[in-house]
Amino acid sequence: MNSDPLETIEVEMALLVRKISALTAISEKGSLDRSAYLLLHQISIQNGVGVKTLAHELLLNVSTVSRQAAALEKKGLVIKVDDPNDGRAYFFELTEQGETELRNFKEIRLERIASLLSEWPDEDCETFGRLLKKLNHEIRSYE
Repeated sequence: MNSDPLETIEVEMALLVRKISALTAISEKGSLDRSAYLLLHQISIQNGVGVKTLAHELLLNVSTVSRQAAALEKKGLVIKVDDPNDGRAYFFELTEQGETELRNFKEIRLERIASLLSEWPDEDCETFGRLLKKLNHEIRSYE
């Protein structure tokens, strides 16, 4: 193992992203790619959210979010709702099917992560979660 902690963190983070995506990508209960999962999750916590807000929250450009959201709309997972304050703007909301698929996929991910961490003490899980949240917050404020 590399003796430089930053190099270790950099490599391990890259491996984590790749492995967690592979681990949770396919299931008999359904499948969402990482971008669809994150977009649906963000819409679920900010129901009635516009493209610019989604792009900002997910650190993506507006055209990428628009393209991804259009694909979700085509699959019946989200709908566009006109902004009553601006006739040119619209918001995305989850459909019932979108809510179901998100819930099922999240359940799969949680089951698999719980299985991976089943031998970890609760304190380690809490520390790991807290540190991941801290890292994500730092990334968010780094922009």
